[in-house]
Amino acid sequence: MLVIVCYDVSTETREGRRRLRQVAKACEGVGQRVQKSVFECRVDQTQIEALERRLLDIIEAEQDCLRFYRLTEPVELHVKEFGNFKAVDFDGPLVV
Repeated sequence: MLVIVCYDVSTETREGRRRLRQVAKACEGVGQRVQKSVFECRVDQTQIEALERRLLDIIEAEQDCLRFYRLTEPVELHVKEFGNFKAVDFDGPLVV
């Protein structure tokens, strides 16, 4: 499944900046960054549940915001891309 993970972490304090780095690193482990605080993740149910638990352990709910959007299949009908970003084709060959 394709899940969009978006976050907004308060960076007014040193701890907030640390949380921001931790959230980004956790997301980088399972998806690709498409905007500064937006990741596309091709995951199964177990992976998304693990990511959700990990991120909820990092963020401070009173200061930060975390959102998960699950795109229904077929994804091609729900995603339009414009501009110069080229997404990784997870279903295609890794080396050309």
